[in-house]
This record gives sequence, C-alpha cells and structure tokens, in this order.
Amino acid sequence: MLQILQHQRTGDIKVLKVPAPVCQKNGILVRTINSLISAGTERASFESTKMSLLQRAKKHPEQLTLLIEYFKKEGLKATISKVKSKLDSYKVFGYSASGIVIESRSNRFRPGDRVACAGAGIAMHSEILSVPQNLAAKIPENVDFESAAYTTVGTIALQGIRQTEPRIGEFIAVIGLGLIGLITVQILKANGCKVIGLDIKEENFELAQKVGCDICFPSQKIAKDDILSYTKGLGCDAVIITASAKSNEPIELALDISRKKGKIVIVGDIGMNLPRSPFYEKELDIRISCSYGPGRYDAKYELEGIDYPPAYVRWTENRNMSAFLELLSQGKVNTADLTTHRFDIKDAIKAYNLIAGKNNEKYLGIILNYSTSTSEIDRKIVLKEFHARQELVKIGLIGAGNFAQSVILPSLKNAKTELIGVSSTNPAELAAIGNRWGFSYVTTDSMNIIKDSNVNAIFCTTPHEYHSTFVIEAVKANKPIFVEKPLCVNEKQLQEIEDTVAKYSGRIMVGFNRRFSQSFKIIKEHFSKCPDPKVMHYRISAGRLSKEHWIYNDANKGRIIGEVCHFIDTMVFLTDAQPVMISAFSISGNNIELVNEDNVIINIKFSDGSVGSILYTSQGAKSVDKEYFESFSGMRTSKMYNFQRIELYDGKAQKIIKLNGEKGHNNEVFDFIKAVKEGTPMPIPFEQIKAVTLSTFAIHRSLQYSEIIEIK
Repeated sequence: MLQILQHQRTGDIKVLKVPAPVCQKNGILVRTINSLISAGTERASFESTKMSLLQRAKKHPEQLTLLIEYFKKEGLKATISKVKSKLDSYKVFGYSASGIVIESRSNRFRPGDRVACAGAGIAMHSEILSVPQNLAAKIPENVDFESAAYTTVGTIALQGIRQTEPRIGEFIAVIGLGLIGLITVQILKANGCKVIGLDIKEENFELAQKVGCDICFPSQKIAKDDILSYTKGLGCDAVIITASAKSNEPIELALDISRKKGKIVIVGDIGMNLPRSPFYEKELDIRISCSYGPGRYDAKYELEGIDYPPAYVRWTENRNMSAFLELLSQGKVNTADLTTHRFDIKDAIKAYNLIAGKNNEKYLGIILNYSTSTSEIDRKIVLKEFHARQELVKIGLIGAGNFAQSVILPSLKNAKTELIGVSSTNPAELAAIGNRWGFSYVTTDSMNIIKDSNVNAIFCTTPHEYHSTFVIEAVKANKPIFVEKPLCVNEKQLQEIEDTVAKYSGRIMVGFNRRFSQSFKIIKEHFSKCPDPKVMHYRISAGRLSKEHWIYNDANKGRIIGEVCHFIDTMVFLTDAQPVMISAFSISGNNIELVNEDNVIINIKFSDGSVGSILYTSQGAKSVDKEYFESFSGMRTSKMYNFQRIELYDGKAQKIIKLNGEKGHNNEVFDFIKAVKEGTPMPIPFEQIKAVTLSTFAIHRSLQYSEIIEIK
C-alpha cells in the first residue's frame, strides 16, 4: 500500500510503498477513499522536522531533558543508537479520513460499512487503515466520502462548541476562520446563534459569511467598538478561539470583546500569558477544549475500545463523530465550499508543496483521493534479493520498537548475523528499519517470519502480552528463539510453553542480560571460592512511568513481571540456585498517580540457603543511579554502582574497578548466536528461566494474600 511519510532527519516527504497493517482486536481494517490534509497542523509538523537539531532542542527542551536522563541511565552507546534510530525514522501525517471496512474484529462494524476514521497515527494518509472501534463511525447513506473525510476536524469544532454551552440567540465570536473556525461557524448558526467572525486575513470574510457568519471583523483590538455596537453594547456571550498563534493577541482580543461573566473557549494553539485584571473585572469563564472530546488520549478508550457509559459521559469523541456526521446528513454543515484542492495519493507531494508556500496559490481544505481498487492486501514488501551465506545465522525479528532498534539490532550487527525479515504492526516503522539495517523484507504479519524457511533464529521484542504466542510458534517451527523478558505473563502461558518445549525439544533464550554483564561476571568470580550462602541486596530506582504506559494494561501485567524478573535472574546466576520462598510488601498509598506495586520490597530464599532482597521503587530522585547491588559471603563483600563501578572487599583489601556501564546486551546476543550456530545448549538453562518466571508470579500472589509463597 502507499503511505505519506516524512523522514525525521532530512525532512523529505515521500509517498512510499509499505506493507498493509493487520486488523487489531476490537478494531477494523479500512480501505481509504478520502483523507483530509489539515494544512495548519501538518505544515507546523513538517516545518519542525526541517529544523536543525539545535533548533529542535530549543523548541522542545523537554525532549532534550528526557534524552539526558536516558543517557544517565543507559549510557552513551545506547543513547547514540536511540538518537540515530529516531533520526532515521519516519513521521506519519493525517488524522481524518473516510473509507470502506474490509475486515472487522468489532461487533459494531461489518465489511462493506462506510466509515469515518479519526486519530493521529490512526486515520493517516494511507491506502489501508487499522482503526480501533471507538475511532470510527458509520457514515449516513446520503453523506459522501469526501464530506465524511472532514469528520475529525468537524468533531474538534463540535467539542469546542459544547464547551460554550450555547443558547439560541446568543452572540458568539469565532477568532480564526480556518477549517475548524468555518465549521464552528456553521454549527453555531445551526444552533440559532448570532455568529461574529474574526480573522487577520480579510480575504477570508467572503467565505465565512457565505457559510454562516452574520458579520466579520479584522482580528484586532480596534474591532472592539464595532462588536460592542453590533451586540447592542452587551459584548459576546462566548468567544471560541480556533486560531493558531504564538502570541497572546487572540486571548487578549477575546477578553476585550467578552461580556461580563461570558465564556472563552480555547480550541487553537495560542499564547496563554493571561492578564489577571480583565478576568477579575468581568469574572470570565475560560475553558480549554480537548480535541475531539472525552476519551481523547485515554488508551483504554481509544485503543482498547472500552466505552464510557452514556449516562455519565453523554458526548464522547466517538459520539461527537456520529453527531457531526448527522449534521452533514441534515445539510447543517457544508464542506464542499471548504475544499479548494484535490490530489491523488500518488501526487501528494504537490499538496505539501502547496502548503509549504512553494507557489502563491490560495488553499483551505485539501482532499486526497485513493484508488477504489479491491486488490489483494499485501502485508509483505521485499526490499532486496536474498543470497544465503551459510556461515551466518539468519535472523527474523518480530517487533521493531525502540528497544529493538537501539539495543538488539546493534548487538546483532556486532554478532555478524544475516538479517532476513522484520515484522511490526507499524508500517511506517518498517519503512525506516528495513532499509537502515539491511533486511531482505518487511512484513506486518509476524507468522511470515516464523514460517520463512530461510530464517533459522527468531528474536522477539514485542509487548509482553504476545511473547508466549511467538515463543510457542517458533518452538513448533523448530527454530531457536530469543525473547526479550519476560518469557510470558501468567501461569497458563508458562505451562503451555513448558509442554511445547518438552514435545518439540524447544530452544529458548530470555533476555535476562544482567548476568551477561562484565559487572556481574566479576562479582561471581569474586565469590567463586566461597562455599557459604550469600546475602544479597538489589536496589532499583526505576523511575515513574505514566499510568497510560502500555506495560500497565491488563494484558501486560505491569513491571514486576516485566522488569523485576531481571533482578531475580541476577541472583539465580550468582548463587546457581533457584528461588524456593518469596514474600513481598508494597506501599499502600492513596496517590492515584502512583502504582503501589512499583514500590515494593521482595525477600527471596534460595535452594542453596542464600537470601536476597530486592527494593524496587518508582519514587527515587532522578539524580540517583538506577541500579545498586551489594552481596556478602565468606567474609567478602561486593558493591556495584549502575554497571559503572564495582567495589570488591576481601578481608581488609579493597579493589575498585571502573566499567563503561554496559549491561550485558551484546554478550547475551553473542552467546545466543553462538549456541544457535554450534548447536550447543542455550546460554540460560530453561529450568532457571522457568524458576525466575514462577518467582514473579509468586511476588504477585504474596502481595495479594500477604503470605510467604513457596515455589514448587
């Protein structure tokens, strides 16, 4: 399929052939008929990408701060790799489209349904769209696809109007007569309001009055007297700001023309340095409208399809979409007058040259047209001809996110492997990673990787909920698999894996990289002549994640299963023993921003008599090293500071070793590849992988029942 993409480093916009997406759970697959270019939003987006790195850092200092924090925790090499991956990636455009359902995993839609689609990164400028059910709405029979392609923009306008709570006969001003502003005007007019339009470009007034403005004025403070006169001295009951401006001028104008106790609703991106006095004197109500409405930026609503009850949230973003489509059906909103240009998707570069100002042509609504062909959906794109090199292990990679690109792929390159195929649910991600790393093909169907006879080793770096599925399929296909931790997320999955491994003599490696680091190899050697049990303590200042992070959804089970497994495995490695008893206690605070289970103390008894404690917290200061480990046995002590420094004590002697912060990723990949090539056992015995996995489940049970859990 074709998709519009912009390269992050060069800023070049291209129409590229990429594999079609797959239909997600509670979602639909849509063949696009039309999509709308939101000129203001997309122009700002591609102009920012054309900035130098220094200019980008100045404009987005928060991103630079995050990068510095990443450097402190992960080191220089990983940071450089992360930056390169980001610069070699593609940005997607578009958030408003219409088309026909060609596959459905939602009980709300059937193939053949005509739908409007919404969402940045969802309703993109692409021939095929994978859309969650709450970001799609059926198009009424008398509404054409081109009009329906305006649905997202219209829904933004509608949500802004809902914030004003307009009443028939009220004077409402709209500052900014672009696409959203002109749709706002039409809906307000349909609501029986007197609509005043304001814009810095007076050439926009003719169209604004044609679609519903009762009167228009220049967007300047001198318009205040004219507006007061028009409103019979009252001022505006409400002002909706749909303009985009870096300055405070739109909000200052809104203050001037509002009546006492009026409302100001901000829809556009404007300066917000608000003067106090006018608000105080007029007791104004200021509101900011959040995009399409309730549900926006809520992953459970948007991506998982979990709706809000209408009795409590009457107008969600999806119900707003349907309401706007009904306005189109009733003829209350007309988009035909707003469309100035139409381009075929193959000629999309002309559209972006237009909004970049490469000619003096005036534009407003720009529609992209797509082929109505029902050709077969291609989920695999061949990038180059494959020539097998017998001496190299041939890799298939499932999952191509940040970790794969910044850690796993550089390690595979160092291990001198041959990269055959890579799969991801994100076609744009594949467009970048396939060529950059030299894969023979890219695909959105991961089973293409597992079934490929040329591939003789699998790497899996997907979200945790999918690990067990790909492990089982790889084992059945008689292919060794390296799966990034965890192995799986529940006991049922673990049992299925164990049964499959036994039946097919499966070879599995899990990405427990700490044991492969130079730091812990040195520590293990330090205690190699100590027969006594060890006393160990591992402190992890993990940092806080947003509660919207994918790791917290019900299917992925959180950070204990997803990350604490690392630290249990490290202790298993150092003791050569298995956990036999576990107890755990977490905080029980009432701060809704905290995940209590991310702040936990875990005590472990091992089969050789050793004991270990793990302190895992998300509440530590950012300036503190992420990981600290200490162990004691046979009158010896070791201390490890974030893989950068080790202190070893033997009697009165002390030895300090400085290291580069490497956490063992290169070594674990190299050892796995070596085992595949030579047919030797996997670097971590399956029984240890199983024991570590069972331990994470035991931690959850201990927290649930406040008991010491015996691991059998």
